[in-house]
Amino acid sequence: MSRRTSLALIGLVIIALYAVPYLAIGHIAAWYGSFLFWICAAVVIIFLNLTATAGFKGGEQ
Repeated sequence: MSRRTSLALIGLVIIALYAVPYLAIGHIAAWYGSFLFWICAAVVIIFLNLTATAGFKGGEQ
């Protein structure tokens, strides 16, 4: 996956992190619905950050 694609997907996940709790699961009274969503989103963000920064190399001085 290219760096540009990873960064675009990170942006989409960030938008989803704001939209989904209010629009899709806002009517669920139980806390574990949003907790599960946030845990899954965190795992996705970690994976996308790893793919976005995979090509970075340490600078030699």
